[in-house]
Amino acid sequence: MPGTGHEIKTVVIAPVGDTPRPGVLLYTDIFQLTESTLRTARRLAASGFLVCVPEIYPRGELAGVALEFDDDGKARGMAGAAAMPTSEFDEDRISVLDYLATRDDVTDLYVTGFCIGGHLAFRGAFDPRVTSTVCFYPTGLQDGKLGADIADSLSRAGDINGRLLIVFGSADPHVPADARLKIFSALYAAGLEHTEFHVYAGGEHAFMRDIGVRHDPELSDLALREAVSFFTGRS
Repeated sequence: MPGTGHEIKTVVIAPVGDTPRPGVLLYTDIFQLTESTLRTARRLAASGFLVCVPEIYPRGELAGVALEFDDDGKARGMAGAAAMPTSEFDEDRISVLDYLATRDDVTDLYVTGFCIGGHLAFRGAFDPRVTSTVCFYPTGLQDGKLGADIADSLSRAGDINGRLLIVFGSADPHVPADARLKIFSALYAAGLEHTEFHVYAGGEHAFMRDIGVRHDPELSDLALREAVSFFTGRS
């Protein structure tokens, strides 16, 4: 997929058939296009969506790289985030949404994401074309920590016109209770009183990643069902 002066490696997954359907921009965590994230994308697509999964570091040495879930992969992923200014994350988001908006088989535009991708999904909701957004345990909303600079995400909550669902685990050390309260309060102060805010008891950070000890299959299934229900208007 073309970005602004660079290519963005992207995986598009959709059910069989050319029936127009909602398009979902799905942001990965810092490890990019891993099989774990793509398995989740396939599950979401199986519920009737065209799911578009771009890499989040399309510039530099991590372009096209799926990182391992180990200390080295974590360090490289965090370094990739630290090298990206918010403006570049936003620039790439516009490129992906523009691509989805031009497809004849895409109707509505939705956004979702995990961890740093949850934060990017939140910023995706600023686009007036996006009608529904689901953020899974977004990091850095409470303090603006996203990339190379301090993001203005929470202060721009009033720019969100679509529907918003945010899911956290209660045992997430990256977004503890006081951080969740700050986010919740800011959303209400911005007038987003209809935001759905779910906190799953015992859920750890990255509980939906199906590799590692933090994975919680039951909560993962619940979260995906909630996302599908939310995207489809609780139909």
